[in-house]
Amino acid sequence: MFRSNPRFHFLFFILITFLLSNCSPGVVTATPTSATATDPKIKSSTAEPTTQAPTPTQYPEFINPLTGLAVQDPSLLQIPATLLSISHFPATARPQAGLSFAPYVFEVYITEGATRFLTTFYGQYPAPEVPITGNCEVRREIFTQTNLLIGNQVWDDANQNGIHDAWENGIGGVCVNLYDSNRQLLQQTTTDTNGYYGFNVNPGSYYVAFAKPDGMAFTPNHAGNTEQDSDVDPASGWSDPINVSSSVLNVDVGLIPLVVPTTTLELPPAKVGPVRSGRLVYADIAAFFPESCLIYAFASAEVLVELPKCAFVYHDIQGGGYMLDINEMIQYTKDNQKSKDKIDYSSNVYSGEPPAGGADAIRLDEYIAWLNQSAWVYDPLYQSWWRYVDTADPNAPGILHSEVDRLTNRQLHFENVIVLFAIHEVVSPTNLRIHLEQDWVGNAILFRDGKKYDIRWSTTATPEELQTGRRKPIQFFYPDGKTPFPLKPGHTWVIVVTPETAITEKSAGNWLLQFYQPEGAK
Repeated sequence: MFRSNPRFHFLFFILITFLLSNCSPGVVTATPTSATATDPKIKSSTAEPTTQAPTPTQYPEFINPLTGLAVQDPSLLQIPATLLSISHFPATARPQAGLSFAPYVFEVYITEGATRFLTTFYGQYPAPEVPITGNCEVRREIFTQTNLLIGNQVWDDANQNGIHDAWENGIGGVCVNLYDSNRQLLQQTTTDTNGYYGFNVNPGSYYVAFAKPDGMAFTPNHAGNTEQDSDVDPASGWSDPINVSSSVLNVDVGLIPLVVPTTTLELPPAKVGPVRSGRLVYADIAAFFPESCLIYAFASAEVLVELPKCAFVYHDIQGGGYMLDINEMIQYTKDNQKSKDKIDYSSNVYSGEPPAGGADAIRLDEYIAWLNQSAWVYDPLYQSWWRYVDTADPNAPGILHSEVDRLTNRQLHFENVIVLFAIHEVVSPTNLRIHLEQDWVGNAILFRDGKKYDIRWSTTATPEELQTGRRKPIQFFYPDGKTPFPLKPGHTWVIVVTPETAITEKSAGNWLLQFYQPEGAK
């Protein structure tokens, strides 16, 4: 499901105190992630005790602590997370089904040049969709900023309250026109798969007008906060005059379908995946999501003895892996819940305002192997990162295309992209132990809001965890290792790499991750 722009939803519930931090641009060389030494067998708990960061403020019952956003059904926050092993190889696994619904996706190296994803579903379940569209062609390309911006999003006001709620989807293919102060037409565009549109403009006064699609009506305007409500006259589809001296990214509009939309498109199967086998690091990640349901397609003997078992699925590699029925996945998770303790995954803080400092970042290329290349490209309208992937074609390596979610055919994007440096210990040529277990710390790099920040990660148990015996998700800090670093409200993709992996700035704002394979791995 599409997620609306998260900056609209944090102001009323996030209480954050954080320090200003400056990060240095240029070449970044990772350092070992153990808190005390380069020896991968030394954990942070063997060092001098470190000062613990303050526990994040308890979130209201309708806020997902893994995204910082409101959820449609708060009762789902009392059902533990579902962790699903999703394949990236063979290339026929792509596009995967369900990635856009996961608050966290962990991308881990599995040897032989391949990576695999462990998705974390919590607070919202995946669902297939045939998106509602307008009368124009759906824009498919990323938006390029060359000047000041006017833009935002057209959304489906499902509950007809005139407010863009976090779970309400965008509407693609809506015609949008830009006019000058004399109402002379200047530019035309359409909304993309997630309902976003934008114009590059000079300082001045403008109007934006939206063409109402057939069978729809505009929602009432000015129903609430200007960052969340509809901004056009429901009778005409025209905005008020927009005076531009800096970018204006809150000119949005809600639409209400008057009839049940009809389509000749077939609804995608209600399945997630493709699901593949388990990896050792899954046990560590599952541990910091208490009572989570880890689902995978079996595993090798030395891995299987260490992984928690919630459910196995058939180890099918045709089409990239087994496609798991969503209702079956939900039932596995509910059946796995053993206690009545309140689910509390609050461990990080969120802010819609970018932290001070940081280096410019408009693109991150991810080079894992010759036939495993991807990229993250910043879109200033989304204020998040579009995912690009290759086709693993030996005749055309490194040719990337923007990726969608198979369940919705909407552009795949994440608000936070984190490169996490962790020690990879070779158990066998095709089996790695990646150290994310309790009481480890290390370096990381966060990409958010078109910026790159050097941060720290920690799985060190907090006093609360020690007192209750219940783990919390991995935490992210400023370089001091004490002050929580604010993530952007929304979804987070974590790329786990070796400490020797380097990230370099190839040109202004263009960063390259070159994965360093652990010695002894195949």
